[in-house]
Amino acid sequence: MTRRNFLTAAGALAGTFALAGCGGGQAEQAADDATEEAADGDLGLVTEGSITFAVSPDYPPFENLVDGEYVGLDMDLGRAVAEQLGLECVYTNIDFDGIVPAIVAGGQADAGLSGISITPDREDEVNFTTPYYIDNQAVAVLADNADVTEDNAAEVLNSAEMTIAVQSGSTGADFAAENFPNAEQLAFPQFTDAFAAVSAGQANAVCGNLAVVEQMLAGAYTDQHVVLTSATGEEYAICVNKDNEALLAAINEALATLQEDGTIDELIAANMG
Repeated sequence: MTRRNFLTAAGALAGTFALAGCGGGQAEQAADDATEEAADGDLGLVTEGSITFAVSPDYPPFENLVDGEYVGLDMDLGRAVAEQLGLECVYTNIDFDGIVPAIVAGGQADAGLSGISITPDREDEVNFTTPYYIDNQAVAVLADNADVTEDNAAEVLNSAEMTIAVQSGSTGADFAAENFPNAEQLAFPQFTDAFAAVSAGQANAVCGNLAVVEQMLAGAYTDQHVVLTSATGEEYAICVNKDNEALLAAINEALATLQEDGTIDELIAANMG
């Protein structure tokens, strides 16, 4: 992620949290109630004393498994939120397109934390906290693919001859369907497999969130490069079951504290480079 993008995201989030803090006594009372409920153990948690986050750890720099350890911005944020709430932090692995349904169903996890963008469809299913990060969309192809360039990508990719790899249930899949409706879409449960498909010649391009695409290309997939970006301004947030307003308020209180004391900015800087 470039320095310019980081500053833009950080500035936008500062404004978001400033707005979230408006409301005077009502907001303060809600925060106090959330803290009291957390202390009393009234958050409807799957396991008492722990907050369980549903994650799909194949999405660096937000979440990844390295030598059995959960690493990335979301993983660090989850631990920081849990600490604020005086709870243990637990992660449970679920394919990305199954996270929102799991939160709706209940029983597997208390909240979803996995680079989840706020969208109208998802808001119909779950509640979202205040955002903690803003990202855009990007499309990458093999570096030696002379047919798809920065100059013609928007037109060439919207062709029946093109196959675009995406992660199932992601906003990348939505973006590709909206902007390249004539192309074939090849969906994978894990985003890493979408990049592998391009390298293997199974797909012509991969579409997904910019920060993750840049991370993948800087690591295992140096044979690919970005040919198109779009400033979609997607807001990442934690999702919670609509029936658990107490947990939503408690997590929002934790996020507000972490934003105010600079922790979120530090985690973004540490994980995004």
